[in-house]
Amino acid sequence: MAEESRDERFLYLISCFRPRLKQFIRVQPVLDLLPSLSAGEREKVRAAALQRGEVEGAEELLRVVERGPRGCGWFHEFLQALEQGGCSLAACYVNPSLSQLPSAAEEEDHDLCVHLVQLLHSTLVDRMQTMQVAEKCLQMGIFQDEDLDRIHTVTDNRGNRDGARELLSRIVQKKDWFSPFLIALRETQHGGLADDLSGNTGENRQNEMKNSTNEETKVTSQPGYAIVEDLKQQENVNDSFSSENSVSETSIGKNSISDVSTGDASVSNSNENLGQSCTTSDSGMFPFYEDEVESRASPEPDLILRDYQMEVAKPALNGENIIICLPTGSGKTRVAVYITKDHLDKKKRASEPGKVIVLVNKVPLVEQHLRKEFNPFLKRWYQVIGLSGDSQLKISFPEVVSRNDVIISTAQILENSLLNAAEEDEEDFSLIIIDECHHTQKEGVYNNIMRRYLKEKMKNRKLAKENKPLIPQPQILGLTASPGVGGATSYSKAEEHILKICANLDAFRIMTVEEHASQLKNQVKEPYKKTVIADDKRRDPFRERITEIMTDIQNYCQLHPKSEFGTQTYEQWVIREERKAAKEEKRKERVCAEHLKKYNDALQINDTIRMVDAYNHLNNFYKEEKSKKTVRSDDDDDDEPAVSKQDETDEFLIGLFHAKKKQLKELARKPEYENEKLIQLRKTLMEEFTKTEEPRGIIFTKTRLSAFALLQWIKDNPKFEEVGIKASYLIGAGHNSEIKPMTQNEQREVIDKFRGGNVNLLIATTVAEEGLDIKECNIVIRYGLVTNEIAMVQARGRARADESTYALVASSGSGAVEREDVNIFREKMMYKAIQRVQKMPQEEYLNKIQNFQLQSIVEKQMKAKRDRHKTYKKNPSLITFLCKNCHKLVCSGEDIQVIENMHHVSVKKDFQSLYHTRENKTLQDKHADYQTNGEIICKDCGQAWGNMMVHRGLDLPCLKIRNFVVAFEDKKTTKHIFKKWGELPVRFPSFDYAAHCPSSDED
Repeated sequence: MAEESRDERFLYLISCFRPRLKQFIRVQPVLDLLPSLSAGEREKVRAAALQRGEVEGAEELLRVVERGPRGCGWFHEFLQALEQGGCSLAACYVNPSLSQLPSAAEEEDHDLCVHLVQLLHSTLVDRMQTMQVAEKCLQMGIFQDEDLDRIHTVTDNRGNRDGARELLSRIVQKKDWFSPFLIALRETQHGGLADDLSGNTGENRQNEMKNSTNEETKVTSQPGYAIVEDLKQQENVNDSFSSENSVSETSIGKNSISDVSTGDASVSNSNENLGQSCTTSDSGMFPFYEDEVESRASPEPDLILRDYQMEVAKPALNGENIIICLPTGSGKTRVAVYITKDHLDKKKRASEPGKVIVLVNKVPLVEQHLRKEFNPFLKRWYQVIGLSGDSQLKISFPEVVSRNDVIISTAQILENSLLNAAEEDEEDFSLIIIDECHHTQKEGVYNNIMRRYLKEKMKNRKLAKENKPLIPQPQILGLTASPGVGGATSYSKAEEHILKICANLDAFRIMTVEEHASQLKNQVKEPYKKTVIADDKRRDPFRERITEIMTDIQNYCQLHPKSEFGTQTYEQWVIREERKAAKEEKRKERVCAEHLKKYNDALQINDTIRMVDAYNHLNNFYKEEKSKKTVRSDDDDDDEPAVSKQDETDEFLIGLFHAKKKQLKELARKPEYENEKLIQLRKTLMEEFTKTEEPRGIIFTKTRLSAFALLQWIKDNPKFEEVGIKASYLIGAGHNSEIKPMTQNEQREVIDKFRGGNVNLLIATTVAEEGLDIKECNIVIRYGLVTNEIAMVQARGRARADESTYALVASSGSGAVEREDVNIFREKMMYKAIQRVQKMPQEEYLNKIQNFQLQSIVEKQMKAKRDRHKTYKKNPSLITFLCKNCHKLVCSGEDIQVIENMHHVSVKKDFQSLYHTRENKTLQDKHADYQTNGEIICKDCGQAWGNMMVHRGLDLPCLKIRNFVVAFEDKKTTKHIFKKWGELPVRFPSFDYAAHCPSSDED
């Protein structure tokens, strides 16, 4: 009896709420969950949905349900099918308990929210990243897998706009959908759309904060309340949905108004999105990273400038092109954020298009600027995005630009886009901000971008004379801690360098702090400077043995340098000799030169770090040489003896090292001959790390090898651990070194540990000097590393904690102390040159700038002309590749094809008969759809040629051009050595996968 009354109530609810049920039911997923339906009924409902639409399909389904009876539990089956099939809102209306039945007020709220979506439908469809939002909705439990699959299919087949339509049609059928949908929009960088939907303009937010305690707010706190009031008065709805009333976000099906956190919420994007999550190495478009979740009415961080910051920003706020020169740690980026917001606000008020691009020269700076500065201050009003070279974009760069207001990008991405863009596709930015703008010179990427701007500026002068419309020009803002003097030795040359930087950036003036200098001085603390000299007059028997070996090698191959062992000039000489011998097919001289370079490296390591590090460097090299010259057959038959590929020269060189090896090893263990510089470094570190409670330091060193060896030295010395030193190294991401580079993620991890205190001493190469946001240090040591005045200012700027120390540790005969003195002089010269430029009469300044701009454009045109003449016009078949070591013919240019514009592979038939493969000890990154396997070496002499790579299932030999001599067969044969394939003036065809893919009948 009870069951019967439940069934009657069920049918009554269907008849009462039929129009709403038809809107909220998704036919297909519900049908799949109704096993009681006959095949005929199922097919009838499905046909109605397909032919006449979803609403008619739902009507047919309801008729089938009403026609029952289906026996015990039928209505319960239908109710469960609705709930599990993603139609939770429909289920609320037919649940006989009536516990979830929406009230009239809740229905009104729901209808209002749907109405808002309809009003903004075209904007949502145009601007929403469909899959990004859909995946977030799935994570939040609004959508089910079926919803996501369908949206994915529509997006893939018909594009993002149709996908967005599908998403919107589904989301309005869900229970309690509005608030979570707004959160999903905000957490996928669609804050502007969320604000539009909630009627949340900047004016509303201020009123909302003021009125949060006001009783009246409760009356009007419904989504788009202001819009509804407006609709009552007028037909046309203003897009901005502005209102004086507070607007909050209401969840359907809840009696209370839910506070939605739109403050600093942490976000994790799916890897499928346009930009990937920051935790992946291919992080390109960074999501927001904020520290704590705040309620919606919580205050945003205040964007306020200090007096000295406002002083340098003023001309830019008036629309002038300027360079801002502020020391490290004084808040240059904050000034840039302020100028960006001011610029976009003014453009908005004037109803003009505004678009800002912030250019940086290092990938980690993209995320840093986005996370710490631009996003926290601008996200409420503007769409901000970060792009780096690792981005795996599924849409074009211009498309990314068109969807956002502020783009933070590596300069190379913009340059690549400009190179590939047709004129009509070029993006019009209204403000370009160039970080570390002292790099805007010569052939740097910043300068290439600016030259385009200068050409347009000159074109405008011509158009102005002809009374024709001008090309819109962006405002330019340059940021630097030190523009440098470009190696100038006189004040006039230093002034010329500053003027050239100003000309390249088309700067109306260069700004430094004058009026509020005392405030700046209080903000940026000058560290205490000291120089620690290591006495290098001690006897060094390890060095003596190495130089004896080098002299023996030089006599053996009759090479006589004019420079001293262990110097950079000796290294340059030996590299020149090695190249020359390779081209002239003088194997003996080439191999000896290669070994001399290794011994010279060992001398430099011995001068910098420990003897044992120098010994290990040589020992590892000779181990590798021996294994290269001893080759087993590719069958890896252990019974078959290894064949030695050593010739007379190899035997002499390997024998010479092994004869001295024992003596070198013994000397390396004797502490009395230890490097004096290391003793001074130990003393300095112990002194500084026991002075303060929470010490933090950076040691700058010249090479990756020395950074790695210094870390090992610290780990091997327990005294450092006793005073609380926790060290890590920080090196670059480039691949032009024998030491494995750090990935961007590894760099970020180390910097985060340093910020958090898990690491308190960084041993860094020059990668940490510039730009990277590294926590204030109280000790910065330049360990024998002195480059130029810019690097000195940048490194010194790292020591910005109270009572900090900047130290140079160097040996007395190294010349480092003298170079540091020169840098101090150049720094003074730079500030004087800036002052002279600032005081120059405006007309004189503008004339000089104009002349330098013309000169820059002409120089570029001349270079382009020279490059065109250089291009090798002949067929690739006219070049051949010879083994660098034994000079046998390896392949011709016709045998080379290129994968992904990067990897040069040989497709020569029977090529594998020319080489052996062996384990690749330096195996590193695994890439998208290829991976590297063994190393390939010459069958005759053991010279490395490159690596085997797997590309889409094919094993291919990938060649490194530096391992070959390239012969050009023209009127006369000429031979060359190249470091990179890009230097070779020949274009090779793309890899023809179909031609090399084994056919299916071979399986």
